[in-house]
Amino acid sequence: MMKRGKSSVLTFAEKCKNILASNWQGHLNTIKADAKGSKEEIYTSKVKYFVKKGKPYIWVPEKEMHNVNTIIDERGSFAVSSPLPGPLAHLLRSIRKLPARVALVGDVVHLKDEKATSAAESLRETILAEQRAVKELSYSVSGTLSSSYLGSSLRSANLEELLQGNEQYSVYRFNLSSCMYIDGNGGVHEVNLEDIEKSKAEPLSLFAMGLIDGINQSELRRRALILFCITFLKENGKDAFLLSVDRNGFDVLGKVLGSVNADGSREYQWKELRFTFKDEAADVETFCQRLLEMEEEALKSVSRFSGI
Repeated sequence: MMKRGKSSVLTFAEKCKNILASNWQGHLNTIKADAKGSKEEIYTSKVKYFVKKGKPYIWVPEKEMHNVNTIIDERGSFAVSSPLPGPLAHLLRSIRKLPARVALVGDVVHLKDEKATSAAESLRETILAEQRAVKELSYSVSGTLSSSYLGSSLRSANLEELLQGNEQYSVYRFNLSSCMYIDGNGGVHEVNLEDIEKSKAEPLSLFAMGLIDGINQSELRRRALILFCITFLKENGKDAFLLSVDRNGFDVLGKVLGSVNADGSREYQWKELRFTFKDEAADVETFCQRLLEMEEEALKSVSRFSGI
């Protein structure tokens, strides 16, 4: 079920697009301003967004200072992290590991009248399309997503309140001038804007958060991840969490035996592990089928080894 090779590795641009597509909230930073102009100090808050034609469209509550700041100075930055739901976020904090994230720099452009209405209509269409996609899921996939303790873990459910809630918002388009991908170890990788424009987010990104949390909340499915570590990577593992998913495979944070110490002892340590599919999984249905096939193969391998 597994293969290796450069073709199976996502580009930084693809990783950025997937993170932006799988999340719905990020941290917007603008330059503080008053009647005398820009103070060159930064104001930050968490806001909700969706992506249209590669650009984030951001909904800012009317009470936020961003609405004043951008009148004086449109420059800003926008940071979005890879979704880390449930126990995974607590685990990463405990081992001082950061989620992968996207850092955008550019102009925060206020949309008025027809442009704001058009953005709202696009958001409504996006929400309806995602809701239709959810209804078409098979029973087994829906079961995995419903295992998530997050309740409304889908992006559409979290964005819907922007259109139905009582709070008033101003709508902004974020025009990118630079993009950086920051990996879990803090490494910064500048991404060419042309590559961002050419790459597309995967359909799987829509279900990433619910899929990751649904699997991590299930003891049975996590035991399967441990079995994958032992069978396919020959890692002696005793715990595992799903970290990220994409069309080529998935990343697991596994607790495995480390190298031999000077005194001959070995200790368990958390390690990021990569599993790559033999064939791509273009959608969530195929992804879950690939996991099932891997589980069957792993169980057969264990049976042969045990002589059962």
